[in-house]
Amino acid sequence: MPAPQLSVIVITKNEASRIDACLGSVAFADEWIVVDSESSDDTAERARRAGAQVFSFPDWPGFGAQKQRALDRATGRWVLAIDADERVTPELAVSIQRAMAAGEGGPAAYELSRLSRFDGYWIHHGDWYPDRVLRLFRRDQARFSADRVHERVIAEGPIARLDGELLHETMPTLDDAIAKMNRYSSESAAERAARGQRGGLAAAIGHAAWAFLRGYVLRFGFLDGAAGLALAVYVAEGSFWRYLKIAELARQLPTKR
Repeated sequence: MPAPQLSVIVITKNEASRIDACLGSVAFADEWIVVDSESSDDTAERARRAGAQVFSFPDWPGFGAQKQRALDRATGRWVLAIDADERVTPELAVSIQRAMAAGEGGPAAYELSRLSRFDGYWIHHGDWYPDRVLRLFRRDQARFSADRVHERVIAEGPIARLDGELLHETMPTLDDAIAKMNRYSSESAAERAARGQRGGLAAAIGHAAWAFLRGYVLRFGFLDGAAGLALAVYVAEGSFWRYLKIAELARQLPTKR
């Protein structure tokens, strides 16, 4: 039996409300791999009903290592990595299929344009758009970085860009956004503190101010109205807490003698 042409990989944790739409948007694939963090809802069952192979792990090694687990279980010549809160549009699906049909000698990986929704509003400016994410790649020419958060695909070869958009249904409410910011800033701070990076109040204020200026003014976030302002404040606040947490963690590390 020939190997699958396209494998889709997804990592999940209590994504029962979103996994059906996610996998439904990539029904054109040949293989679906879901790595689940022992969800307490019926995420795994829903994924299996959609045709996915589901692998469950009790530990959480970070986003990079968890996605590498999914990649290690894929068998397709090409791999499309998406999250449970993302959807492939019909236009992007056509672009993906055309890229794979181009044969050998082409790019090793492709960037997709991601359009995200924040608190119910699609964001067309600022730090979140255009959001280029490398998600489609030849399986034998790419791997995931080991970063606990903000992981990335590391491809060996030329990279191109596809037409169409990847829709990102992220953080439907402000409560979701605040919870995610707290979780991500903590993981990022732990990783950076372990590498010896320094934080503190001055660094927190400086990075937060720059994040707001960059997203709201220099990248025209103000054109998204109230949602653009809320997002700029959100990104700045995430940066602020990250650098304060780095300083807090650094104080807890053993002092070298």
